[in-house]
Amino acid sequence: MRTRFLLLFSMMAGITSAQIDNTDNNSLLALAGNPADPIHINEVVVTGTRNETDVRHLPLTVSVIDREEIEQSMQPSVLPVITQQVPGLFVTSRGIMGYGVSGGAAGNISLRGLSGGSGRLMVLIDGHPQYAGIFGHPISDAYQSLMTERVEVLRGPASVLYGSNAMGGVVNIVTRRMHEEGVKTNVNLGYGSFNTLQSEVTNRIKKGKFSSLISGSYNRTDGHRKDMGFEQYGGYAKLGYEVTRNWNLRGDVNVTHFNASYPGPVSAPLLEGDQRITRGMTSFAVGNKYEKTSGAASFFYNWGNHWINDGYTPSLGEDPQESRFLSFDNMLGLSLYQSTRFFPGNRITFGFDWFRYGGHAWNKFVSGDKAGTTSDLVDKHEDELAGYVDFRQNIQQWLTLDAGVRIDHHSRIGTEWVPQAGLSFHLPRTIELKASAAKGFRYPILREMYMFPPQNPNLKPESMWSYELAFAQHLLDNRIAYGINLFYIDGKNLIVTLPNPNGTGMLNQNTGKIDNCGVEAEVSYRIDPHWSVEANYSYLHMENPVVGAPEHKLYAGAQYTHKRWTVSTGVQYIDNLYTAVGSNSQTEEFVLWNLNASFRVNRWLGLWARGENLLAQRYEINAGYPMPKATVMAGVNLNF
Repeated sequence: MRTRFLLLFSMMAGITSAQIDNTDNNSLLALAGNPADPIHINEVVVTGTRNETDVRHLPLTVSVIDREEIEQSMQPSVLPVITQQVPGLFVTSRGIMGYGVSGGAAGNISLRGLSGGSGRLMVLIDGHPQYAGIFGHPISDAYQSLMTERVEVLRGPASVLYGSNAMGGVVNIVTRRMHEEGVKTNVNLGYGSFNTLQSEVTNRIKKGKFSSLISGSYNRTDGHRKDMGFEQYGGYAKLGYEVTRNWNLRGDVNVTHFNASYPGPVSAPLLEGDQRITRGMTSFAVGNKYEKTSGAASFFYNWGNHWINDGYTPSLGEDPQESRFLSFDNMLGLSLYQSTRFFPGNRITFGFDWFRYGGHAWNKFVSGDKAGTTSDLVDKHEDELAGYVDFRQNIQQWLTLDAGVRIDHHSRIGTEWVPQAGLSFHLPRTIELKASAAKGFRYPILREMYMFPPQNPNLKPESMWSYELAFAQHLLDNRIAYGINLFYIDGKNLIVTLPNPNGTGMLNQNTGKIDNCGVEAEVSYRIDPHWSVEANYSYLHMENPVVGAPEHKLYAGAQYTHKRWTVSTGVQYIDNLYTAVGSNSQTEEFVLWNLNASFRVNRWLGLWARGENLLAQRYEINAGYPMPKATVMAGVNLNF
């Protein structure tokens, strides 16, 4: 498989070497081929290059979920939306609301079999890394819809631009802003099954050069099982100012706090499994945009306070925990980049990143002989310093060549070189053909090196190569769009826990491998001004299966809009989803049917309702945690 992908990539590279000619940069906005072909301007994205780029000129695949789709879902979190809309991506769940952390947690984001729970998939907010400094994984309850303008998912390695943890791809949350002059306030309230409440208030202002957004939310549920309550408070604020026509300032802050209870698996109910988590993020950026150059300098700081009671299982003869797990983690960084066009059809981006991450974790004893004392688990920080360059050249109107490299230095582990290259062919009849080869990597996280009995301070970085071919086309004046991707992932030095070869017990070791390949397909059809349909499918083959990455994932949806009504429905099919691996492996297969409807009463009042799992399927995503059957929510949406 690897040889075939390399051969195809080499053949396509050979074709391009026959005709190399510079062209005017206007080719960024036009397709090659017959001038009579319809022109389709794709969405402009920032995730693949940091600067605004027509997605057709990126060799890697980027999925975009816009604000309209997020609002229509009426979900407080963005993760259920991207689970449906992005082929190859799956997010684990355990209940009607909330993901939690630690034992019994959900919210693990996997993409093409690479898991964010193990730090191999990165979540960004406006291009800034978001993960717990000690544990190296995203905190899924922090990614709320209230702050989100759109979500861009780069399916494939993004380590050239974003470094470690972007090994398998990135989910970039682009924050909201006011586009037109004026003041707008929105209030959204909903109530439904299991005494579930969701609420959000957002105010947006744009006055001349000044813009602001302030949003707050409160969500809660009793849960569909005993001791499975969830409560969350969230707030987001963003200020922007256009200093001149070419320079702008932006600053934002986001804080979310949640209280979660986890009841343990149904076979061994847990008592006092409680969590109190606070996560915060702030950033400040100075941006510039000229005709031939654009860039930004930004500073960001993320932090988290965790209080966890692991609980106990009376049926197993356990007693209440004598200690509580506490931690404070943080991550701060500085990012600089400047993208410049030196000659027609060319774009070169130079960038610099500095990250410092880590934290302090300890146990605090509240009962027993050690009551009132603490025991440290880890208290460390690491630094990551990197420079990168990304080169893009448009050749005639039918080809874009992209190549990049990152030099990344870790304060303890050393230096890593990260290359990538790709070709994008813009062919007649609005056909797009892409080929890419990219390296991804991940430094070992503090938990793997220093915490708990399997820790190993001598771990080396994980690495992988991903090879991808993609085909896409638009038909009927762009009313139909479809595409298909083939990919192959070859990874080595994965960190796994195995028996210690030099003694007793278990040890984290660089002996794991990835050998994944698959197919992803998407299609959408705007039938008329009222009706539209869409579908996506992904097949994933893993030599070494992992939890939370289904072999088959299919979603088909339809939307009808007429006058004041909007109705959308979707069916998702999941097959061969591993909930446990190893000698006692378990898999799940299920079909979920969801339905959303909204009615605009007048210009300031709207009504909405949604139903999930309307087929009342019995299934599990986390082993031992049955999902709720059919649930319903309804509410009001106020705009003034």
